[in-house]
Amino acid sequence: MTMRYVSTRSATAMGSFTDILLEGLAQDGGLAVPQAIPIWSPEAISSLSGLAYPQLAARVVHAFADDLSLEILEVLASKAYTVEKFRHPSIAPLTVLQEAPHSRLAVLELSNGPTMAFKDMAMQMLGQLFEYQLKQKGQTLNILGATSGDTGSSAEYAMRDKQGISVFMLSPEGRMSQFQKAQMYSLQEPHIHNLTVTGSFDDCQDMVKAVSADLAFKSSMRIGTVNSINWARITAQVVYYFAGYFQAVSAFGLRFGELVDFCVPSGNFGNVLSGHVAKSMGLPVGQLVVATNENNVLDEFFRTGCYRPRKSAETYVTSSPSMDISKASNFERYVYDLVGRDPQRLAGLWRELAERGEFNLAGDPAWHAVERTGLVSGASHHAARLETIRKVYDRFKRRVDPHTADGLFVAQQFLRPPIPMVCLETALPVKFEETMLEALNEPVPKSPELQAMEKMQQRTLSIGQDVEGLKDFIRQHALVAT
Repeated sequence: MTMRYVSTRSATAMGSFTDILLEGLAQDGGLAVPQAIPIWSPEAISSLSGLAYPQLAARVVHAFADDLSLEILEVLASKAYTVEKFRHPSIAPLTVLQEAPHSRLAVLELSNGPTMAFKDMAMQMLGQLFEYQLKQKGQTLNILGATSGDTGSSAEYAMRDKQGISVFMLSPEGRMSQFQKAQMYSLQEPHIHNLTVTGSFDDCQDMVKAVSADLAFKSSMRIGTVNSINWARITAQVVYYFAGYFQAVSAFGLRFGELVDFCVPSGNFGNVLSGHVAKSMGLPVGQLVVATNENNVLDEFFRTGCYRPRKSAETYVTSSPSMDISKASNFERYVYDLVGRDPQRLAGLWRELAERGEFNLAGDPAWHAVERTGLVSGASHHAARLETIRKVYDRFKRRVDPHTADGLFVAQQFLRPPIPMVCLETALPVKFEETMLEALNEPVPKSPELQAMEKMQQRTLSIGQDVEGLKDFIRQHALVAT
C-alpha cells in the first residue's frame, strides 16, 4: 500500500509523496506528515550497513516515497551523491575525536558538499527529485524559501542548473556572515532571486508562510518550498543518521543494536527531527541532544515544558548565526508525535500559541512522551563556542565552525560512557571567518576559488517585511509553463 500523508492540524488527506513533494504548507496551515512512520526490523536495518551512501539513500527515501520505484530513486541518488560534489567516497564520513571508554566522541562530517553546509545533504537529493517530478508533469516550479545562512545557498546551488525551476530566497539583512552572503548573492543566474528582509530569520519565515497561506496565489504561481517544512528534506536527512550509526558501530567496535547518541546543533529543528524519525523507524539511537545557542527557546521547552518563541526584537544576533531562530517550524511535527499524532490536540496547542504566545506541556501526559523520544537539550554561548573551537584545534588540530562548536560544547554535558556520542557537523569553518579569527588568532585558509568568489559582484534586492510586495515581485519574475 502506498504511503499516504496528512496534515499535522487536521485529518486532511494530502496524498502520496509525489503529491506533497512540490508543496509547502497544508491548506489548514499544518505540515505534511506520513500517516505512520515505517518501522524496520533490526535485521532489515542491519542488512543496509554495507551499502554505499547513494544506495542507502535510495532505500531510506523509498520507505517514505514508495510511489516512486526504487530503481528511479537509485538513479536520482547516484546523481545527487557523487564524490565530485562531496569530496569524499563516504559522502558523510565519521571522524573519531576520542576513543577512550569513558569519553567516546565523534563528528559526522556533513559539510563536504558544494556549499560546505549540512543542508547540501538533503538539498542535492531534493533538486534531483524536483527536476524528475516536474519533467513527468510538464510543469514549472517557483521555489520560495527563507534562510538564516545556509539553506539559501544550498538550495540555490542545488537548483541553479535544474530545468523549469526558479528560486526566490529571503534572508535577514545584516545577520549572516560575510562568506554566507558572498556565496548566495554572487550567483548571477537570472532565475535565482535573493531578497533581503529587515529583521530576523523568523520574519523571513513568517513571510514565506503568509504567501503559502494564500492558496489561490500559491496555486497560480506554482509556489513550492525547500525549507525543512518540506517533508522531502526531512526524509533525505534521515539517511545520514543511518550512515552515522553504521560508521560508529565500526569505529567504536560495537555490536549492531548497541546504542549511539547524537548531538545536533539546532535552529529550525529539522535536523534533529530527522534523527527522531530515524529512531522511530528502529535505528538504535539513544539520546538525541538538542544544542542551542543564546536563542534557547528549544532548550527552555525541554527543561520546563514551556514553548515560548521570542519576538524578532528578542532574537539575539550571535556568532552561530544559522541557529538564530526562535520559531522552529519542525517543532510542530515533534509535538504532533508527543500528543499521540492527534491533529485536533495539535491544532489546539497552536491556536493557544497564536493567542497567548506560548503553551506549556508540563504535567500533561504528552510531557511524559518526551522521555520516550530520548530528546534532551543544552545551550551554548559565545565564550563557550570560542573556547570549544580552541580546545578542538589544540587537541586534535581540527577546525570546527561555531555551530558545530555549540554542539560539541553541549555534547560534553550528556556523555554516557561507554555509549558513543556523535556530534553532527553543520558547516565548514571557512564560512565564519570573523569568529574563527577571534578564536584562533589566525585566518582559515581559503582556496583561490573561494577568494575569487568573495570578490564577485553581489546581486540582491531589499523588500522589507512586505508580503504583498513579495507577491508582486514573484508575479513579475515567476517561471510559467508554456
